[in-house]
Amino acid sequence: MQTANNTRKMTRQPTVPQLILASESASRRQLLAQLKIPFLCAPAHIDETPLPGEDAEQLVERLARKKAEALGPDHSDAVIIGADQVALFDGEATSKPGSAERARAMLARYSGQTVLFLTGLCLLDARSGSSYYHLDRTRVVFRTLSPHEIARYVDADEPMACAGCFKVESLGPTLFDAVHSEDPSGLPGLPLIALSRFLRKTGFHAP
Repeated sequence: MQTANNTRKMTRQPTVPQLILASESASRRQLLAQLKIPFLCAPAHIDETPLPGEDAEQLVERLARKKAEALGPDHSDAVIIGADQVALFDGEATSKPGSAERARAMLARYSGQTVLFLTGLCLLDARSGSSYYHLDRTRVVFRTLSPHEIARYVDADEPMACAGCFKVESLGPTLFDAVHSEDPSGLPGLPLIALSRFLRKTGFHAP
């Protein structure tokens, strides 16, 4: 008599690749978790110095791709997410403030002005070497800020390591009059609309 194990036909389920976020950003990690797809974080350590003659759009694309590619050799069966963001004010890229004094000065310049945020997103399928890229553009209109409001915000949110000098996931929106974007997740640093589209192309269910 044959047992059920002998007669049962085995079906092979398609293999879902490992998903890796090449970032140590808490906001990007929280955004990716919204998609309810298991993932690992493995920060990519690359030189982020702009190249001579490189404009902001070229910079964010190169860095997003380099972050994903940096993990490829050690994760050849994975799908890897790289992202980078830069703020543009008066046509010039602004760096992260790095100190409370610089943060206050940056926000004083932004007061009543519009800042453009460019977020580059790269999804690399290390199995095949294929990649997908998207550039998100978000315009943030800052309200007129008093020196007291600026100082109080910097003390409360400590945005010294943030592009644009604010934390949108915290008190940052209190500084704004408006935000103009096609993807609300672009400003925090990981455009989920484009990312979901790319994930579906590489075998993930999103949703």
